[in-house]
This record gives sequence, structure tokens and C-alpha cells, in this order.
Amino acid sequence: MVSTKDLLHSAPAVGFEQPFEMLEACHDRVRRSLDLLARLLVHVDRHGHDAQSRSAARDVLRYFDLAAPHHHEDEEQHVFPRLLASGDDALVQAVQRLRADHERMSLCWAALRPGLAPWAEAGATGPAGAPMRAQAEAFLALYAAHLPVEEGLVFPAARSRCDAAEIDAMGREMQQRRRASP
Repeated sequence: MVSTKDLLHSAPAVGFEQPFEMLEACHDRVRRSLDLLARLLVHVDRHGHDAQSRSAARDVLRYFDLAAPHHHEDEEQHVFPRLLASGDDALVQAVQRLRADHERMSLCWAALRPGLAPWAEAGATGPAGAPMRAQAEAFLALYAAHLPVEEGLVFPAARSRCDAAEIDAMGREMQQRRRASP
């Protein structure tokens, strides 16, 4: 199994002064966390639960409990509204789909998390059952379809509609939201 530290903590160093680049870097972390989840399921099937699987489960839980909700909130507050106001039917439809995706992702995570949480603790036993595997596959598939739309259409369109002051305000608000979180 690949080191969880390598998978989750080696991202490009971008700061809040570059909010769109930060959103894209978050997508890299999303992909690494999803890959870690997929590898974790295979690892547990092949080797059972061990220190590596516990560490991987903790990392996946931490990412999707803490970082992913911030990322979705950033998009919902700073990217989507500007595109909904654009009057461009294709962009409006894309944003509506992405918002629905965020809701489905939240529901999928809520269904998947209870099966994954015990894997982060000593004493976990057994492989993923069929329901957990189906939940994980649905979660992975949602993100696989979602990320390219944001990166290929939505982020570039939103970026082109922002001036420097708006980008600066967006970065400050993203940073403040993270400081305010417990």
C-alpha cells in the first residue's frame, strides 16, 4: 500500500491569494483521497486490518469529514453564484448539476462513513461487505464525473468573470472560513 502521508500531504503549495489554483489543488487531494479509499478496500480484502489500513482509514475520514466540506462550500459561495447569474444556459445547467452532485456526495459519504469509521480503530475485522463496497463505488463514481466538469468548464468560466479585487476577496473569505472552523 502506498504511504498515506505521500497520498494526502504532497500537494502543490498554493495559498489563499490564488483561490482558483487552491480549488484545483484541492481536486488533486480529492483524487488522492479517493485513490486511497479504493486502495484501502483492496488492502483489507487481501491483508485484513493492520496499522496501514487504520492509518489510511483515518486519513480518508479526516479528508472527507473536514477538507471536502470546506471545498464544496468554497465552490457554492464563490464559484457557482457568479455562473448562475451569467445567463449562460450551459453554465447554469452545469452548476445545477454540480450542486446536486454535492448533495449526493454528502449523502453517499453519510452512508459510507459508518462502515469506514471502525476501520480507523484497533480491533477492526472483516472485509467490506457488499453494501459498503457499493457505497464506495457510488462515491468514487460521483467524484469521477464531477471533477472534470468543474476543472474543464466551471472554474475557467468563473475565473474569467472575476477581477483582481474579487479574486482577493474570495481568497480572504476562504481563509477566514477555515479559521472559523472548529
